[in-house]
Amino acid sequence: MEESGNNGLESGEMHHNTHPKDFVCPITCNIFYDPVTIETGQTYERSAIQEWLDRGNSTCPITGQKLQNTQLPKTNYVLKRLIASWLKENPNFVTDKALDEADSAAVLISPVSVISQASINRSMEVRHAISNIVSSEVLEEAESAVLCVERFWLEENVDVEIQHMLLKPPVINGLVEILINSVDLQVLRASIFLLSELGFKDAAVIQTLTRVESDVDCIVTLFKSGLMEAVVLMYRFGLSIQRLQEMDLAGSLLNVVKKKEDVNKMQLNPKSAAVILLRKILGRSKEGSLIAVAVLAENAIESILVSLKAKQVEERIAAVGILLRCIQEDGKCRNMIADKADLAPILGSFMEVSNDEQFEIIMFLSELVKLNRRTFNEQILQNIKDGGECSTMHSLLVYLQTAPRDQCPVVAGFLLQLDILVEPRKSSIYREEAMDVLLSCLGNSDFPTAQISAAETIMSLQGRFSTSGRPLTRYVLLERVGFAKGCMKPKRRDNNSSGPGDVELSIAEERATDEWERKMAFVLASHDFGLLFEPLAKGLKSKYAALFSACFVSATWLSHMLKVLPDTGILDTARVCLLDHFVSIFITTTDIEEKALALLGMNSFVHQPEGLQYLSSNMKDIMRGLKELRRSTALAFEMLKVLCKGEESSAELWSHQELFLVDCSRNGEVLSIAYFKDKIISGHSDGTIKVWSVGGTNLHPLQETQEHSKGVTSLAIIESEEKLYSGSLDKTIKVWSLGSDVIQCIQVHDVKDQVHNLVVSKTIACFIPHGAGIRVYSWGGESKLLNSSKHVKRLNLVRGKLYCGCHDSSIQEVDLATGTVSYIHIGSRKLLGKPNIVQSLQIYDEQLFSASTTLDGAAVKIWSMSNNSVIATLSTAMDIRTMTVSSDLTYLGGRGGVVEIWGRDKLNKIDTLQTGRICKVACMTLNEREDVLVIGTSDGRIQAWGL
Repeated sequence: MEESGNNGLESGEMHHNTHPKDFVCPITCNIFYDPVTIETGQTYERSAIQEWLDRGNSTCPITGQKLQNTQLPKTNYVLKRLIASWLKENPNFVTDKALDEADSAAVLISPVSVISQASINRSMEVRHAISNIVSSEVLEEAESAVLCVERFWLEENVDVEIQHMLLKPPVINGLVEILINSVDLQVLRASIFLLSELGFKDAAVIQTLTRVESDVDCIVTLFKSGLMEAVVLMYRFGLSIQRLQEMDLAGSLLNVVKKKEDVNKMQLNPKSAAVILLRKILGRSKEGSLIAVAVLAENAIESILVSLKAKQVEERIAAVGILLRCIQEDGKCRNMIADKADLAPILGSFMEVSNDEQFEIIMFLSELVKLNRRTFNEQILQNIKDGGECSTMHSLLVYLQTAPRDQCPVVAGFLLQLDILVEPRKSSIYREEAMDVLLSCLGNSDFPTAQISAAETIMSLQGRFSTSGRPLTRYVLLERVGFAKGCMKPKRRDNNSSGPGDVELSIAEERATDEWERKMAFVLASHDFGLLFEPLAKGLKSKYAALFSACFVSATWLSHMLKVLPDTGILDTARVCLLDHFVSIFITTTDIEEKALALLGMNSFVHQPEGLQYLSSNMKDIMRGLKELRRSTALAFEMLKVLCKGEESSAELWSHQELFLVDCSRNGEVLSIAYFKDKIISGHSDGTIKVWSVGGTNLHPLQETQEHSKGVTSLAIIESEEKLYSGSLDKTIKVWSLGSDVIQCIQVHDVKDQVHNLVVSKTIACFIPHGAGIRVYSWGGESKLLNSSKHVKRLNLVRGKLYCGCHDSSIQEVDLATGTVSYIHIGSRKLLGKPNIVQSLQIYDEQLFSASTTLDGAAVKIWSMSNNSVIATLSTAMDIRTMTVSSDLTYLGGRGGVVEIWGRDKLNKIDTLQTGRICKVACMTLNEREDVLVIGTSDGRIQAWGL
């Protein structure tokens, strides 16, 4: 049957006994009475085409094109007039039916019967097309047949017989052949569509396709080439994870996931299939990790989030798996996921899915509430608790009761978080069950994986997280110790790192976080009168580092929190279980952070009589650790105040042991000494400079050089530049590189005056010349004399200001930028006829220490640099010649080879160190940690003591 697009008459068609075919309705096969021309250009009898549309059809009966408008147009009067004219010229024409006498028009047969006939004709047409798919050797003919079958499939309710024909293997193979040979995109899509739909009708279709490897490869190739509909077939193939990973599909799948959805005619949306396949190939392998990175890099997260609301449960669960893997790969994406995720459909699916999928949902939700915003965490928890058709907490409880042991800690921890959204003092079956499970897992050493998971879950319940979702419990505890940030071990810059930048919380957030921590600590510690502390203590003896670390941090945290929780007698339980472990760790560990955490744990019990008694019984060993931490945390001092109550205790605390003694008398006096990292540098009266390596109780010579021709009176170091400056009586200053085991002279400055007591900065050197005044020398070679009216004995340079101790006991401050001179102490020329020279001048913690004779009653005076007043004095009969100061102690060296040690806190004399010889202590220094004192003597010896 031909199309009648323009309904024009052809001259060869005008016969007396045959009507023109354009005058006949293709449905009724009778001459038109009321012709209407629809949008496809085809003309039908009005009643016939109306019946066609009323039967639910929405396509043109002849072309199969979808009709955009099913409202019939007005009568085609041009055609109607032509028919009337033709009938007038052919009065003898006899139609199949009687004519209506009044209108001289054809009487139509029943539209229902003619439509049924049309359906039969369409069925015959489809059967012929199916035959062509199987047998036609002409590609164009086969392609047309595919398009015909596709139209029929979309337009008709395909009867069983036609479906049976299409499901036969020859038809399936014919469609695959067309996929292999055709380059027409419309035909390829139609073939994929038919194969996909048939695959959903009968699994045998998929078996037919997967039986031949090349057929699968063909469809995969088409998909990777951009035919995204092919992903639905690939989903139906049910290929293994390994096979899918080998196909390198991630990029193509992500393209489908991100593509804006078009009108879909397939039973399964291509995006849905792509999401499900993407989840499948993620797995837990290294390849899966790379794919998760690709999802993040391609900004596909938002597209995946849409799938959380998908109609198909399988797609929702797949989206959960992908998002979970992305969070595990880069925790920073959890903020965006938490902001935009609709969790209600997931919660609604919980009871419909398998156990493994239920656990994946729980994992996803528990990771989602590891945000660095506590208020947002609690908002999400509340939404989860209130969401779902069934009670979320009841569903979790049911799952927990039958969950595999390795999964239990995560489920129990999440259930506990939901439970404490209400008042934690109220009893709860959910809380009891969750706590019992955590305790059971933590205490069972037969299952170390579950043990570690339980310990890490408890540690994370403190509620503070970095932007990447890592628990900050350890970091927060170190802050509470008062541990100096500079003393913390450097963290690797990866997902495990956490630091100050991650904890910038508003006041409201901080309050919410503190309240959460208080409630959670109460729930954990008070359960069954502190039963948790027993398995935590067992974990501190574990051979597994991860278990030890998590138990240690958790035990320290909960012990510390007991001080702010209501007193219910739990502190005694915690002390019995944990205190001996804290002491043992504090004494034995070499890790400075572990020592600080153990200190915080011990401090929780120091004010208990029983706790203080136990700590006192281990005082000697504890003192050693407290000394190590004394510069890093004020908490060490607080504990010292409690443990040390008298002079005798202080002497024990600050006892020194001789480390080494080296005889360098062949080089004359040791005039100057310096400590840099693990090296000691000494300057001698014959111009020699020696470099020594410190190894425990031994001093090993590394280098000896004699660049100076006269005594090396001064050694100064700028640590940031790793440079050493030596001043000599030979009127030179030499600059040395400290970058290697040996020192190298890199500059020589001729300052044309003897150098005494050299102090340096990056731009200038200041020293005492032979005679009055102070010489200021710039490294550019310029020199000037300041304070020429004073004879200066000692110098110290701090932040651009030069402090001078003079022969007349005065102490001056010289601003080098302006040249202004001011007095800290005016002094006097002589006291009882003797000069009162400032022999040593040191500055430490905004305090100035000056040492001179005892003629005015105090050998050492300590001045406040803020108001130039004396705030303390030390009285000693020693003839002081040198002095050095640490954070805790003041060391005084002088004649007789004696070093006195004074406490800065109580200003008491703690100990006296004897060189054992008649000599003068000429110089002294401390190492960076302030636990090794090194002196140089007038008889050419270097001697050291360690705390």
